[in-house]
Amino acid sequence: MAGENNNQAVRSYQKQFKELLQAVYRKQAYFAEFFGGGLEALDGVTHNKTAFSIKTSDIPVVIGTEYNKDANVGFGTGTGNSSRFGPRKEIIYTDTDVPYTWEWAFHEGIDRHTVNNDFDATVADRLDLQAQAKIQMFDNHGGLFISQVADQTFELADLSNDAVLKLFNDLSTAYVNMEAIGTKIAWVKPALYNAIVDHPLTTSAKGSSANIDENGIITFKGFRIKEVPETKFQTGEYAYTSIAGVGKQFTGINTSRTIESEDFDGVALQGAGKAGEFILPANKKAVIKVVEPVPAG
Repeated sequence: MAGENNNQAVRSYQKQFKELLQAVYRKQAYFAEFFGGGLEALDGVTHNKTAFSIKTSDIPVVIGTEYNKDANVGFGTGTGNSSRFGPRKEIIYTDTDVPYTWEWAFHEGIDRHTVNNDFDATVADRLDLQAQAKIQMFDNHGGLFISQVADQTFELADLSNDAVLKLFNDLSTAYVNMEAIGTKIAWVKPALYNAIVDHPLTTSAKGSSANIDENGIITFKGFRIKEVPETKFQTGEYAYTSIAGVGKQFTGINTSRTIESEDFDGVALQGAGKAGEFILPANKKAVIKVVEPVPAG
């Protein structure tokens, strides 16, 4: 309600800021699909180093060749010491602690004499703008994380039709050979995006999911193509490719509040938290980055 905050020295906005972060993330985070489409956010966290624990198992699924019908397997002399289903593999899950790896904060002031706007509306506006700014920060960290965990690196010689086609043929082969299951996504710089849109294979005659008039494309050689600003990539990189949902991005909100200021007639709007990214080691093989050729010599 209007004026409610004027009678309170401190007011917490952790829940509201958490909801804003998650809503903005779903709309504005370029790499959201890599991290499962959402930001895992917790409010009211303590100042610890661990974000959460997950249960993992590195034991592969055992696929039996056939059901054994031998008279002495599970019966006869094999009673009690054999099974017609084959050897039994014990499944054991281990707890893995996932740490926070970076932090964020904001600190603004709202003076009742100079704000020239409804007090509560101003707080709401600033929290929304801070959420948008923090999501851009999350996206930058997300791009760096993808670059660092990529299991393979492919080179793109140039942006010619032949080079782009060879790149995506090689990428397609790599994912088929690793027997990856799921939606393949390629996050690409604008220059590569336009090279794909303008590629002869994207014409309607070839049955491509593209609209040249709108400069839009859905898939190319089995990959969903997503155009990403150059600033989201590291130096010398063209693209990242991955199966959707192989990672997790998260944040813990230590505080999001307004507090009466001693220095002016108003409140300080403050926020702080920790954040990080995580991917299972086995999933790193599904992450590939595309780079410019390394100069000879």
